[in-house]
Amino acid sequence: MVAVTIDHVYLDDDEVARIRNTTTKVIEIVLDHTEYGLSAAEIHAEHPHLSLAQIHAALSYYFDHKTDIDREIGRRYEDVERFRREAGDQLSLSELQRRRDEAHAVLGG
Repeated sequence: MVAVTIDHVYLDDDEVARIRNTTTKVIEIVLDHTEYGLSAAEIHAEHPHLSLAQIHAALSYYFDHKTDIDREIGRRYEDVERFRREAGDQLSLSELQRRRDEAHAVLGG
């Protein structure tokens, strides 16, 4: 029997798993599946530049490296929460835009 290798996934210079010949990170596909509950077909609809084979390969890579990828996802969520805490009372983009629009209305601009 001849072993067949499917190499849709590779590690870049920073050891980040990516889908070959794309700019897509495996973790992006994983989050679509784990956080949004999308099936491979639904992920394909969201990322039509990827083949179903590439999507399945990314998910297979995830299940083979689940502990490490889940740890990275957790680290990213912790970073987001830390950034939110550090931002404190800074205004959101939508609040800044609302205030700009109000100022334009008052100033006749």
